[in-house]
Amino acid sequence: MSPRDWFPRLRGPQLTDQQLHRRAALPTVAVAPTTSLKEVRWVVMDLETTGLNTQKDQILSIGAVVIEGGVIAMGSQFERTLHRREHRVNESTLIHGIAPSEIEQGSAPADALLDFIEFAGQGLMLAFHAPFDQRMLARGLRLDLGYKLQHRFLDVAEMAPMLCPDAQVGRGGLDDWQRHFGLANERRHNAAADALATAQIAMILLSKARSQGIQTLGQLQERLGNWRRLRQARTGSM
Repeated sequence: MSPRDWFPRLRGPQLTDQQLHRRAALPTVAVAPTTSLKEVRWVVMDLETTGLNTQKDQILSIGAVVIEGGVIAMGSQFERTLHRREHRVNESTLIHGIAPSEIEQGSAPADALLDFIEFAGQGLMLAFHAPFDQRMLARGLRLDLGYKLQHRFLDVAEMAPMLCPDAQVGRGGLDDWQRHFGLANERRHNAAADALATAQIAMILLSKARSQGIQTLGQLQERLGNWRRLRQARTGSM
């Protein structure tokens, strides 16, 4: 027995020939900063996970919807539940409500992740509290698919207060911004429903960005960077 056999985590995921072929065919992702906001293919996504620890928890479901041509493409929606053989009911189950039977019947993680990255294509990811989703997705892709995440992320939770500085939104969570904009979401903590709710907020924010003279992706990223540095400076001076 090879010494490496004692350390299964050091080996890559065991993929079928078909999965390896699909992984090899995934395109290089790059969205030019000069791309206008209306021309960007925004992939608005949400994850439900076994917990909030990005070092050990796992993805249980992925939901996503696309904003393309300035509108939510209702025909371009994505939803997958992932099979997790060793998953056990825990406190997170009370939040996401994914039954053990759904996990048992879910897709193989490698297939679900391949489906999602193929769905995302050349899009730019949007999520609410994006750093968490980005880290969880990157970890899942690495462990379950042996693939490095290439997609860039923007955080709707940062865009909202930047573009609506006078809004009174309490903690500034997804529920707060939904109420602020008069939106309803009866299926909170469902990945697909939360992705759609985030997309609805993003549509309003992208319209506000254009009305404030932000026309390209690069301009939006620059404004976000400046806003983030200003906020950090104010926090540090308190």
